[in-house]
Amino acid sequence: MISEYKKLMRKCIKLAEQGAGKVSPNPLVGCVIFDDDFNIISQGYHEQYGQNHAERNAILNAKHDLKGKNLIVNLEPCSHWGKTPPCADLIIEKGIKRIIVGMIDPNPKVSSKGIEKLKNAGIEVVSGILEEECKKLNKVFIKNQTEQKPYVTIKTATTLDGKIASHSYDSKWITDETSRNEVQKLRNFYDAILTSSQTVIKDNPSMTCRLKNGRNPVRIIIDTHLNTSENSKIYDNNSKIIIVTSDKTPKAKIKKFPSYIHFIKCSEINNYIDLNEMMSELYNNGIYSIMVEAGGRLNYSLVKNNLVDGLIQFIAPKIMADNNAINSFYGGHADKISDCYNLKVESTKFLKKDIMISGYFEK
Repeated sequence: MISEYKKLMRKCIKLAEQGAGKVSPNPLVGCVIFDDDFNIISQGYHEQYGQNHAERNAILNAKHDLKGKNLIVNLEPCSHWGKTPPCADLIIEKGIKRIIVGMIDPNPKVSSKGIEKLKNAGIEVVSGILEEECKKLNKVFIKNQTEQKPYVTIKTATTLDGKIASHSYDSKWITDETSRNEVQKLRNFYDAILTSSQTVIKDNPSMTCRLKNGRNPVRIIIDTHLNTSENSKIYDNNSKIIIVTSDKTPKAKIKKFPSYIHFIKCSEINNYIDLNEMMSELYNNGIYSIMVEAGGRLNYSLVKNNLVDGLIQFIAPKIMADNNAINSFYGGHADKISDCYNLKVESTKFLKKDIMISGYFEK
């Protein structure tokens, strides 16, 4: 029976993934309703923020009476009123007899309360099915709920010897088109892309999502002293833009920029933005997940300050062999290998020419 539950839970996860880029700050949730012979009766997923949750969609999609049926979902059903009514109440109302849950909701308003309500109504609850896979799916939501901070991933594209650009700052293109298409998928997933003023000045990127029907992320530029040009491509008005600048920046400099740009002022530490303060401010401004596409100095500063959760590195089968080329991380000092920052690799994906490695920092 557990093996059948796992198969159905994997289906829930696949359904949930269809909500990527559309449900933030809500979690990704998929739901399947089935009979005692494991025949699927109905299914649904959370499709859009503010709209029906996965369980409600699965129930509404059903064409038959659900009394005595089973429901499996990757996240504990909610028991409170938010933008939609409690899913636990609807499950009880429909007479569903058994609930299989992947993980407990980390939201303090919900955590275990949904399961408790279902059990008190006489519904059998089985929990912890593919729990680690379910947690991986909603790593952003878990970080938001437990730490009230954005989930941060650094994305790099490097040669085999770890270079992201030549000594003349030429970086187009280290990786091939297949890898760049993968980056577009990532941009669709994250709420925002974070970069530095140096990247804007040297590369003049747009940092938009070019997927068909994709969502442009919020573009965040750390520009401590407002050295970027207001005419940079990244400031095109096709998605929300945030510039993080020093609290000492004169108002006259800010007024040069288009009025649709939102400014966040933060303290300086040794002429650099206080990154911890910045992350708190970004979270308070509705930024719940961030992909960093920047140079080695900002990448290292974020890691040094323990502000990075994940790393996605695209590695091209090229060797630059240039001592003056730009490293993907730099600015630190390590006397011994034991001084390294350690990661745990989650997956390795072989693309057309390149390799995509995903992992997270061990804290």
